[in-house]
Amino acid sequence: MQRTMKLVLASTLIAFGLADAKAKTSDRPNVVLIVCDDLNDYITGIPGETGHPQALTPNVEKLAKSGVAFRRAYSNNPVCAPSRSSFLTGIYPHTSGNLFWAKWFENPVLKNSKSIMQYFRDNGYYAVGSGKLMHHGKKDEWDEYPYAADYGPHAFDGEKKVAHPSVPMPYAEIGPTDGSFGSLESSAFLADGNPKSGWVTGTWSNPKLMKFNSPDDRDPTPDERNAEWAANRIGRFADDKNDQPFFLGVGFIRPHTPCVVPQKYFDRFPLDDIELPTIRPGDATDTHYAELFDPKQKGLRYYRTLLESYPNRELAIKTFTRAYLASVAAVDDCIGQVVDAIDNSPFKDNTIIVLVSDHGWQMGQKDYLFKNSPWEESCRIPFVVRAPGVAKPGGVAEHPVSLIDLYPTLADLCGLKGDTRKNDQGAPLDGHSVRPFLEDPKSGNWDGPDGAVSMIFVGDSKKEYSEKERWELDTQHWTIRTERWRYIHYNNGAEELYDHNSDPREWTNLASSPEHAEIKESLHKKLMEMRGSPKAVSVATGKKKWDWFGALDENRDGKTTEAEWIAWAQTSAKKKNRTFNEKESKAEFARHDADGNGFMTREELEENTK
Repeated sequence: MQRTMKLVLASTLIAFGLADAKAKTSDRPNVVLIVCDDLNDYITGIPGETGHPQALTPNVEKLAKSGVAFRRAYSNNPVCAPSRSSFLTGIYPHTSGNLFWAKWFENPVLKNSKSIMQYFRDNGYYAVGSGKLMHHGKKDEWDEYPYAADYGPHAFDGEKKVAHPSVPMPYAEIGPTDGSFGSLESSAFLADGNPKSGWVTGTWSNPKLMKFNSPDDRDPTPDERNAEWAANRIGRFADDKNDQPFFLGVGFIRPHTPCVVPQKYFDRFPLDDIELPTIRPGDATDTHYAELFDPKQKGLRYYRTLLESYPNRELAIKTFTRAYLASVAAVDDCIGQVVDAIDNSPFKDNTIIVLVSDHGWQMGQKDYLFKNSPWEESCRIPFVVRAPGVAKPGGVAEHPVSLIDLYPTLADLCGLKGDTRKNDQGAPLDGHSVRPFLEDPKSGNWDGPDGAVSMIFVGDSKKEYSEKERWELDTQHWTIRTERWRYIHYNNGAEELYDHNSDPREWTNLASSPEHAEIKESLHKKLMEMRGSPKAVSVATGKKKWDWFGALDENRDGKTTEAEWIAWAQTSAKKKNRTFNEKESKAEFARHDADGNGFMTREELEENTK
């Protein structure tokens, strides 16, 4: 029995009771998972409330018409590493504690849980992948993994990576990745006569000079190489003609910075014709994100520096927007190459194709140019599922879903069995299968939540936080997006509320409006339930009653020692970017230790706190 057997045969056998409980793996569909990086809603084919009118993505549009597109799909943590660690293990970052840049395979929960790749392999699939899938790659999770994540092409001056020569200062000082955008052909390095300069690709530690003699005589970009690999690998699967189904993942970098792609993509977007993103002047004034971050925070700094680098705001944003749109168009061609390889193979009617991004990108809205913000542009992602025999072609689902739902959806569609945990130290899947929306995009019958939750991490990016620390210190910002509303709760109790029925670009913060107090309270309660916090929060004020003694009493023995006090004081000073003074800290402890017995009780703390 060949891999090309259609899903309908398996369902018919089951309906007539003729299929064995352990169906042959060839009865199962193949899976192609396409993951882009930093791709927001600047695409066509998925109706949106925002987006950009000049986006050119015919291949995304074609794929969306052949499956179901989710109009309200969101990242659960809109920055690369934790987002990917989460959706490829099916576990929320706030469940695992893998909150920012820590390696997922060293996390106590995630290392004892099965990645989606391993789970498919355990169910008889042959798993192959290439490019950027996990942020921290681990090749032994796959049967084959030829190419690691490669952010190139980077400009190379003969000694080091630098920003594209066309990028003005001071924006170019940001560096060769985030501070770089422009076309391959427009680099001054191509004509400077230095044989050591040009474009480099490869890993961070092992860059390799890329051949570029002309547009028609050059090495492929990393994304082009991965698209070609995926198409060829699909062809080899067809030639194999065996019974084993495959799980193929391909991770494209663009439109992640550096936004460097061939000139032909820039030519599609003449600079003079670029329409500015719709940005309301002064939109940041009723938000709270900027006040809670150091001005050096990337999104705020990148926006400010971009404007400083051009004669006027319009030219600055137009130039960057052009490079982003060109990068989106370039990755769309790569997506099309992979999808066409399936459509021109024997697997067309028996292969599930999923397209997602790890998060979106803010294009200057609210004075912010980056990801990792709690607003729509940063959190919203493309999410397209083509599942032959299940997904309704051309369907558009309105109900909010998130990346956490990807793993359970594919496990459901492929009929996978067994525990997704390696042992009891792991965690079960947090998401829900979106099958009901594939079968009926307007379905209201779903086991999942009414909204999608996203977390913005604030804290030590290298630290693994315990459950107690995650909730008692509450260093995160949170947002929930329902079909109509976005509610944001910051770690200092500040709030934002937006009504997408009348305000799709989130221009007017309604959090202080008395008329919206009830809906705000309802959303706050829903958010607290979804994030799993065991601590009560005052909804009326939006302020959380912080248990100071609980944070101090590390070992839960009902008393706080001087050592525990000093450890807390050091952490607090670091979080607030203040200098820690041990002498003053000890004196403060002595003041609270009223009876001088060497430790402080809750009563002593509360009595002596003014």
